[in-house]
Amino acid sequence: MSFNGLAKRHPISVYFALAFAISWALAFLVVSQNLLQGRSVPYLDGVLMFPAMLVGPSAAGILMTRTVDGSGGLRELLSRMRKWRLGKWYFPAVLIPPVSILVTLLALTVLVSPAFVPHIFVFGFGFGVVAGYLEEIGWTGYAIRKLRMKYGALASAVILGGLWGLWHAPVVDFLGAAYPHGDYWLPFFMSFIAVQTAIRVLIVWLYSNTGSVLIAQVTHASSTGFLATLAPLAVTPAQETGWYALYAAILWPVVIVYVSRRIALDARVS
Repeated sequence: MSFNGLAKRHPISVYFALAFAISWALAFLVVSQNLLQGRSVPYLDGVLMFPAMLVGPSAAGILMTRTVDGSGGLRELLSRMRKWRLGKWYFPAVLIPPVSILVTLLALTVLVSPAFVPHIFVFGFGFGVVAGYLEEIGWTGYAIRKLRMKYGALASAVILGGLWGLWHAPVVDFLGAAYPHGDYWLPFFMSFIAVQTAIRVLIVWLYSNTGSVLIAQVTHASSTGFLATLAPLAVTPAQETGWYALYAAILWPVVIVYVSRRIALDARVS
């Protein structure tokens, strides 16, 4: 079977296979010399895997849109990336990640240790902008549209949230400040996936109500950007795992309450 035939027959599976394969292959190329020579990966090389991986979701999204939906699909994708006529109630959602991060870290600073005090790294927000813009071309611009046709909005958000978190596997040890995470690698990764899935539920709800890929890109940028900007520096792997877990525990009910409240208000208005 040709690639076009396979892509049209399995538009979801082929997309994720491409996104993961491109991203992980490029990440491996960045650190391949160290790995092939049996050396540990230096922190800077690990960080450089991030921009390399961003190519995967966007390139796969554009390729699959062109293959499955044709040139008209690409024009429609560009239109959704430009759409920004949104109701005023959607904008507060963009603030949920940074506010939740600050509440988590300030509570831990007061109640547990000054090691959790937020660190202001202004340039960190730039990482979020680039990641949000590129990744959401694929995650929201392509994958969510196809997933919703089969599973509905909520299930699609949870599925994509889990896969989005798993997609970060090559760079998990370089997330945050406590490199390497050692014995806490797995619990840290699970806490990170829990955060990503909650953010994805928020993004999918926003997209489902606005049809705007741009609002998804901005919300993603807010989440990733403020994590990079506010994350504390003087934490151990155990402490970093703990604050990510608490952040997830705070974020999930906030997202659920916000989305449920908006659904109830919208139903009342209509």
